[in-house]
Order: sequence, then C-alpha cells, then structure tokens
Amino acid sequence: MWALLALLTVKTVPIPPFQLTSMSFAVGGVLGLCWVIVTGEVKSLGGVSWKIYAFGTAGLFGYHFFYFSALRLAPAAEAGLIAYLWPLLIVLLSGLLPGERLKSGHIVGGLIGFAGAAVIVTQGATRFEASAGLGYGLALLCAVTWSGYSVLSRRLGQTPTSSVAVFCLATSLLSGIAHIGLETTFRPIGITAWLAVIGLGVGPVGLAFFVWDVGVKQGDIQLLGVASYAAPLLSTFVLVVAGIADMTWALLVASVLITFGAVLAARASRSAA
Repeated sequence: MWALLALLTVKTVPIPPFQLTSMSFAVGGVLGLCWVIVTGEVKSLGGVSWKIYAFGTAGLFGYHFFYFSALRLAPAAEAGLIAYLWPLLIVLLSGLLPGERLKSGHIVGGLIGFAGAAVIVTQGATRFEASAGLGYGLALLCAVTWSGYSVLSRRLGQTPTSSVAVFCLATSLLSGIAHIGLETTFRPIGITAWLAVIGLGVGPVGLAFFVWDVGVKQGDIQLLGVASYAAPLLSTFVLVVAGIADMTWALLVASVLITFGAVLAARASRSAA
C-alpha cells in the first residue's frame, strides 16, 4: 500500500503536503471509525488511556510533520535518504525489546537494505549542504519518531488496533492546523484528484497503518524492518509502470541490494526461531 503513496500523491497536485495529509487521514480515520462501529469495538476505545492516544498521534503526526518540514529546509533526495533510516533503526532498536533476539544477519541485512534505498532515493549522487543542517536534523527526527513509535508499539500489544482510527483522526486535525499556519489551500482539480485523495485515505494513509499496527505487535519485527526497504523500490516501479518515471540502473541495483538484505534478515530470523 505504501508503494502507491507516490503515484497517488502525484495525482493530487497542487494540493500542499499538510493539507493532503489532513484530508487523507480524515478519510482513513472515518473509515476506521466506521469499521470500529460495525465490529462492535467502540467500547474498547473507551478503555484506552489518553497517554496511548497521545503516543499514537505523536507517532503518526510527528513523522509526517518532521518529514515535510525537512523537505522544506533541505534537498529532497538527501532528506529522504536520512528519513529512510527508520527501517534500519527499527531493526537495531528491536534488540532492546524483551524476548527479541537481534542477530548479525538482521543488522547486515538492514545495512544492505539501506544501501539499496540510498541508491534509489539519491540515484547515486548526493550533495549534502551545510546550510541545510536543520532540514537534515528534522529528517533524522522523522526516522527516530517512526522507528520509536513502531518499536514501542510492540510493548502495547494489549492495545486494540481499533485505536489507530483515533490516531488518524487526531493526525488529520493537527495536520489541518499545520496547513492553516504554513500553506495555501488548494482544492483538488477534477475527479482524478478527488479519487486520489480518497485512495490515499483508504490505502497508504489508512488501512496501511492498521496493518502496520498488527505487524509490529505480532510479527517478526526485525524482518519487518528490513523488508520495509521494499517500499521505495516498489513505489518507483509503480511510477515506471504508470509512465511517470523511467527504468534506470539505480532500480536494478536497488532491487538486488534490497532483496539480498531481506533474504539475510529472513535467514537470521529462521535460525533464531
């Protein structure tokens, strides 16, 4: 689902980032709330501590706020590369969790996956600028925020996934406030743009976060972290198929690196089982 994020976002131009985040999270949150009502889990939301809601909202909104702010203050490729440290950080931080075994294969696989992401995000060229230090710092905060949210969610296994609906709605509200303070409002142009906004809310900025919550709480978190490097790769492939991007050597190299990294992590997980 996250692989569709870039394509659907392109279709929503010229809607600015925080406005789009607010709109799409509103769709995802409302749909999630409808699911909670239909499944009869409304009462479970009342048993969730406000601290959990604050934590989840900080994770979702904090990630997007730091990411978009970093892109405003630093070159997109370099800021994006730093932000994509989050899968590797998930792998490393997971070693601090009780009952988890972090093996060398997880670390090496994560590093190789990051190298693959670096190739595809920067296209083999970087131009880190000292003047963009604040933007790079915000990109790092972005990575730390999402990896921290993901790893700590593992400790909240008893919290129902339905709570993510509240996270989404709160993120929509805060993103709307950021939009009012930082951006100019644009209406979606044409039916395609409206469908793209709804598509974002249904998938990449909706169901994806519910599925992620299940994954980090119940799945193999080290393998999940390394496998997450497939997101930028698949996203670029989707853009190529859609005719928006070209097939390049960087795609092929990244494919090999990310696949190899994921295989190493998978083997390490099997041997640790």
